Parts: sequence; C-alpha cells; structure tokens
Amino acid sequence: MDRSQIRSEIAQFCRQLILSQNAVRLCDLEATPKQEEFLHQVFREELEHRERLRKARLFQRAAFPIRKTLEGDELNSLRLPSTLHPDELTSCQFVRDKKNLMLYGPVGTGKTHLAIALGVKACELGIATRFFTAATLVTRLSESKRAGALERTMKDMEKADLVIIDEWGYLPMDREEAQLLFQVIAASYERRSLVLTTNLEFSKWGSIFTDDQMAAAMIDRLAHHGQLIVFEGESHRLKHALMRQK
Repeated sequence: MDRSQIRSEIAQFCRQLILSQNAVRLCDLEATPKQEEFLHQVFREELEHRERLRKARLFQRAAFPIRKTLEGDELNSLRLPSTLHPDELTSCQFVRDKKNLMLYGPVGTGKTHLAIALGVKACELGIATRFFTAATLVTRLSESKRAGALERTMKDMEKADLVIIDEWGYLPMDREEAQLLFQVIAASYERRSLVLTTNLEFSKWGSIFTDDQMAAAMIDRLAHHGQLIVFEGESHRLKHALMRQK
C-alpha cells in the first residue's frame, strides 16, 4: 500500500472514529512513512475492536437460546415461494426490505433452527435482532403492563430491525395477551421484519387468539409484506431418536 492510500484510509478511519482530520494534517506535515503505517494500524485495529464489541452486544441482546447456522443445502429441502430467492434469506436482504417470514410446518421439521440461523446471520451482519418464544414474549409484555412499563418495553423492541417469535400459536391465550401480541405486530408493520415459526394454519388463528377479527388483522399485516416458507417431512428429532435406538 503506497503512502497516499495509507493517508486516504487514515482520513476515512478518522471519520468512522468521529475524529477530526487533524491526524491527516499532522501526517502530511511531520510523520515519517513508518509513523503513518503505525497510526493506520492503530486506527484499523481500534475499529475492528469496536466492531467485535458491537456484534457481541448484538448477540447478547438477541438472546438466542442456542446458536445455529445456515448449513449446506438445507434451504433446498424447503418449499420457498417463487417470489423469494434463497439469497434473500442467506444475505438477510429480506430484513433490509422489511419483509416478514412465516415458517410453517409440523413440529420438529427445522423451523426454529432456520429462524435462529437467520437471526445469527443478521447479527453477524450488524443487524439488531431480538429472539422470543411467543410464551416468553407474552409474559414479558404482561409483566411490563402490570408494572406500568409497557411503553418502555415496546420502545426497546422497536430498536430491533428483526424480531423472531418462535412457537407462535402453540399455546392458547386470553384476550389481553392476544391484544399485547397484536400491538407488537401492529408496531412492526412496515418498520421491521418479523420471523414467526408456527404449526398453526391461518384458519385456526381465531381460536388461539380468542378473536377472529383480531386474528384477521394480524394475518393481514403479516401477509402484506410477508413470505410463507413451508416445512415438510417427518420430525428431525423423532428421526434421530429412532436412529439412536437402532
């Protein structure tokens, strides 16, 4: 790397570190080539250090129960809609486009794995992410409401660009709990991406969320910028359990 390129990158590092361009001026007036190289190294390593800390904070805030990754050709076994290219998933372009994903299929077919893997990839790309099961999210919202802190909890969730809600519709809930979840859906509409995993077909949402109209309003908001990914086949957990028995 020649000296002019080093100095150009030092100027860029100063902007990223929110420093004045005085370091560039001093390089021009007083620094030797070796001093410029050392300053370049210091600034570069400081930025890399900050990026590592930022990603660590993103993973901590996401609160994944375990880390999963997108491996091999596992996307090939899914039924993706024609309007969704696999690259949109693996690059997290769907998050930038504020699209929702509904991961639908029987228990044990890999919905949670994919949801977490997408969230992990998002964090690696510097995208703020939150992971909840529907039950833990309802509990958190209910407790916040009782404590008079619901608005603060909602604002905290709004800092995320991707919210993953696992096990959607697995457990019935009362009207107040359903209304709290509806607030999350409504507040996220066209503002961030939602990824939901569920084994519940849309026609049965009304029975789980106690209100057909509210269920319809949820579906309308999720589907408007949403994509349905269908998981098929037998439970991976059951399959591997049978293999161990053999």
